[in-house]
Amino acid sequence: MFHRKPLEERIAERQAKLPPLKEGKHFEHGPAKFVFIALIVSVVLMHFVGLAVVMHFYS
Repeated sequence: MFHRKPLEERIAERQAKLPPLKEGKHFEHGPAKFVFIALIVSVVLMHFVGLAVVMHFYS
């Protein structure tokens, strides 16, 4: 459409231009890494708070 390549081809060309990923690097996208770590930290904190509430009322 409008003399453009299909989306799949444009994505493939863009990915081919990227350098190979470094060993041990799993997140190419910085904000995704930040959101992932923030979610993990918030889940751990919620578990500790819940545990503290349960221990307070049942001890």
